[in-house]
Amino acid sequence: MPLTTTTAPPFVTVLARGLLAGLVAGLLAGVFAYVAGEPHVEAAIAIEEAAAAHAEPAAGGHDHEDTLVGRNGQRGGLFLATGLFGAAMGGLLATAYVLLARRRRVHDDGRSGLPLAGAALLGAVIVPFLKYPANPPAVGDPATINQRTVTYLLMVVLGLVAVWAGSLGYRAVGTDAPGLRATAAVGGFLLVTVASYVVMPSFQEVPADFPATLLWDFRLASLGTQVVLWTGIGLLFTALMRHGQRRPTGAAPTG
Repeated sequence: MPLTTTTAPPFVTVLARGLLAGLVAGLLAGVFAYVAGEPHVEAAIAIEEAAAAHAEPAAGGHDHEDTLVGRNGQRGGLFLATGLFGAAMGGLLATAYVLLARRRRVHDDGRSGLPLAGAALLGAVIVPFLKYPANPPAVGDPATINQRTVTYLLMVVLGLVAVWAGSLGYRAVGTDAPGLRATAAVGGFLLVTVASYVVMPSFQEVPADFPATLLWDFRLASLGTQVVLWTGIGLLFTALMRHGQRRPTGAAPTG
């Protein structure tokens, strides 16, 4: 009967699996974004173009400049962008997985990859989204784009800190009190999250006449793209790790 052993693969192997999982998940997220998000982007661009055309007579008219990349090129670039971003996130997930596994000195055949992906989704996506939800192309003041970018990135960092605070609260309570451990984890997470929301500035740049349904459909599609990405990374990375770490190493003696 074959014997199996579970050994820790080298970092390069784990990284390759993370990159592959991220690339595939990124392409899947691109498909979701194309199907669920592109119609709302088109509608937002149409609103923006109609507003610009309406403002032209009052401004005396002006010449239009061709965009560097047309809409067809932007659609194709969507898959390239999500694929590359997914590969990068998969690589970061693999690195975090190796670092945490070495710290625990335990090899779990990839099962911790899924909770890691869930933590990244919560801290780096959901927490910032609730403070700074995505806006379609027709929404936002170009003069504040740098400030909004910096504050969003800072919110991503604070979201990850909130997840870390939750994990500290969970580990601070003994295993004999699971309810208290969960309460401590949620409390630590909410403490940092709420404090971040209060301290960080807010931006109210949505025009009053912008269709609310279109705005929230676009935002939900953007959030859904990230959910697909991180769920795919977690599931694919776990599957690759479990498949790669269990291999027959010999045969049992026959007597």
